[in-house]
Amino acid sequence: MSSVYNKSYGPKSMFTTQNIILISIGWGVLALLYFLLFSAKIPISNGIERRADWYVFGTNIFEAVAYLGAGILCLRNWLSPQMVSSRNVWLAMGIGMISYFLGGIFFGYTEIVKKQDPIVSIGDIFFVATYVLLGMGMIWAVASRRLNLEAWQWIIVLAIGVFGSALSWLISTLPEVAKGQVPAWAEKIAQALSWFYVTSDVLLLMIATTLLLSFWGGRMSLSWRMIAAATFSLYIADMWFKYAQKIPDYQSGEILEVFWVISGVLFGMGAVLEYDTSLNRSRRERGRKRA
Repeated sequence: MSSVYNKSYGPKSMFTTQNIILISIGWGVLALLYFLLFSAKIPISNGIERRADWYVFGTNIFEAVAYLGAGILCLRNWLSPQMVSSRNVWLAMGIGMISYFLGGIFFGYTEIVKKQDPIVSIGDIFFVATYVLLGMGMIWAVASRRLNLEAWQWIIVLAIGVFGSALSWLISTLPEVAKGQVPAWAEKIAQALSWFYVTSDVLLLMIATTLLLSFWGGRMSLSWRMIAAATFSLYIADMWFKYAQKIPDYQSGEILEVFWVISGVLFGMGAVLEYDTSLNRSRRERGRKRA
């Protein structure tokens, strides 16, 4: 960790590892406080309570900035020839983060501006792309390692998959609520997307666990711990949203949705930590060559 907080990316640059990590942590803390302090519903009329539009708009801003920042940091890794991991890993993850950012913009526009339930929106195209690209990037990261996991480690990966699948199935068996005037085709697409997201979440959890165990104790273990934690955070937020869809008249902004913001923050932190590790390794190699 000492190298993480003592090295910078360039002379007189304000975008040092330390500064980016502190900004990321600060953004996550601010998001948590925002959700905790302002998520209460306010009376509208006839006993109906809703969250203020400015609050829901703010949650979208926190999420959008987190994923946009993560995307930029991942793409910076892709542009760097000094990366230890395959640059394709960071290209896929970077485009995936940007896709999630765009998906959130369309989702928020549908809910806040158009005042519609975004059961299906253009944003889903970008969300689907995110899961596909994240899966590709993480699989490439696993493929670049010689997996030598012990039996108990494979049991952990399997247990994570079983637990994730069981929780998804349990939530899916809860009774549905009436969605109002929703076209039949939209309901079918929404159901298909729901299962795609759930399945993708479980697969990403298993891949992230495999990466975590594979990189554990290595030079890049810290960065992949962040990415694994980001994947777990994404799973928590997605499972909550799947459950929330069973709640009548549900409105975005519940506290567990902060895990979407935390996930974006952690993906960005993982990217910047690996960039720092790769840069330091390159400097050490140049130093040995000069010696």
